[in-house]
Amino acid sequence: MVSTLLLWMTALCAATNSFAQPVLEPTRIPPEWIKPQQPFRIAGNLYYVGTYDLSSYLITTPAGHILVNTGLAVSEQTIKKNIKALGFRFKDIKILLTMQAHFDHMGAMAAIQQKTGARFMVDAGDVSVSETGGKTDYETGGLVSQYSPVKVNRILHDKDTISLGDMQLVMLHHPGHTIGSCSFIFEVKDDNRRYKVLLANMPTIITNRKLSAVKGYPDMAKDYAYTLDTMPKIQFDLWLAAHASQFSLHQKRKDGDAYNPAAFADRTDYDKQLANLKAAYLKKLAEEQP
Repeated sequence: MVSTLLLWMTALCAATNSFAQPVLEPTRIPPEWIKPQQPFRIAGNLYYVGTYDLSSYLITTPAGHILVNTGLAVSEQTIKKNIKALGFRFKDIKILLTMQAHFDHMGAMAAIQQKTGARFMVDAGDVSVSETGGKTDYETGGLVSQYSPVKVNRILHDKDTISLGDMQLVMLHHPGHTIGSCSFIFEVKDDNRRYKVLLANMPTIITNRKLSAVKGYPDMAKDYAYTLDTMPKIQFDLWLAAHASQFSLHQKRKDGDAYNPAAFADRTDYDKQLANLKAAYLKKLAEEQP
């Protein structure tokens, strides 16, 4: 995922030397970001409605629904189709959230907001990036927008609660990948039990520059350190991430499998991935030493 973003950013910089467009979503993207994925029930009233690799989550309530992440601009129809296939109404989406303000999670956000009237809520660190369609992103700042700008209806801060119907989600500020990267933790229940679910924003390093050289994000190294220290301490029953590949969705579940929340209860996988990400971060710091 990181190498894909870096390749695209290089291409985007070259493209903008010759012309500019209001929105320039990348054309060289992994096929699994667009490939359809059969929607399914994860646990309780939590459902997967995204593409094969770009995770979008639907949380249903009697008062309407919450959608977390929208994938690419072309993902809008996939998400709409998936929601309908599960027996829910697209227009009942009331709240829109994102785990990071990059084009691969925000591409369809403005269109879905316009068509549903849903309120978009975002971590304070990603407000500017969301409102400019990625134009003020620290890695591509000053370039053309990467997706349609999104109207922010509520600014979120660490441990703020998002409420709708009988659901309460707590936003956890996990900066580094973007200034406003965040995770969400909440409870769902089925006929057997309650589950504490973490939608984890895994802190992959996006920049190919020295962290200290990223002038648009001077606290990047400090933020990564905070996130990598905080995330291993979170207690949960089930976990998922912004990309299906980050939580091995297609190894844990195949299309047609029966309802099985326990498939997403692998704490060992979570801890191992965070340990690998911390090792990559420490290596990055070491390479920056004179």
